[in-house]
Amino acid sequence: MIKIDPEFEQKRLWEMNEVWNVLTFEEKEFITRNVEICQYKKNQVIHHEGDVPTHVMMLGDGKLRVYKEGVGNKQQIIRMLKPYDLFAYRAVIAGETYNTAVSAFEQSVVYKVPKDIFLDLIKNNHHFCYLFMIEMAKDLGKSDAKVVNLTQKHIRGRLAEALLTLKQEYGLDEDGATISMYMGREDLANLSNMTTSNAIRTLSQFAQDGIISLDGRKIKILDEEMLIKISKLG
Repeated sequence: MIKIDPEFEQKRLWEMNEVWNVLTFEEKEFITRNVEICQYKKNQVIHHEGDVPTHVMMLGDGKLRVYKEGVGNKQQIIRMLKPYDLFAYRAVIAGETYNTAVSAFEQSVVYKVPKDIFLDLIKNNHHFCYLFMIEMAKDLGKSDAKVVNLTQKHIRGRLAEALLTLKQEYGLDEDGATISMYMGREDLANLSNMTTSNAIRTLSQFAQDGIISLDGRKIKILDEEMLIKISKLG
């Protein structure tokens, strides 16, 4: 159970992402008075696809999945979010409804800044706007790479890319090899745009080839160079 101390969390907000540090003292005080700090249980939905946006959000603790519902209610995971990642801002800036849904992959804490306050900051604090544009550009780059990965690579390449991305985003355990993100086979399949059976079969093949080892949901990378090669070859 994650315990929330509102006063501590409000102070911690400024340490989480550099975009907030360029705000003036008055702007920080105003956000402190208006930010919502919410706790979500595992699999609880933060917002649905098609909802009208009310806040720009940032993950404080835990992990979130961004996804779309496909044919037969199959989830296509667009990306996974780690602490300090900003989200839900595209729809706010564009004045549109959400085109994806977000839910908690595990128990998580989310900071929610009202959209009117966020838009005022974008319009009136040029340094804040510039840093936020950098965040958006990075996210767009990741999105472009994801499209190429899902449309041009075969199953082995997609799964190898997914494992490398999880390693990059969440790091490794103390052993220096186990990915610090324990995903079920179905979630890993949804992230890689394949069936669960294909994900299981491909993971098993990677393990037989000595590229990874499997221990339940834990995946240890044994041969990262080969994983990178498979990802590049697609």
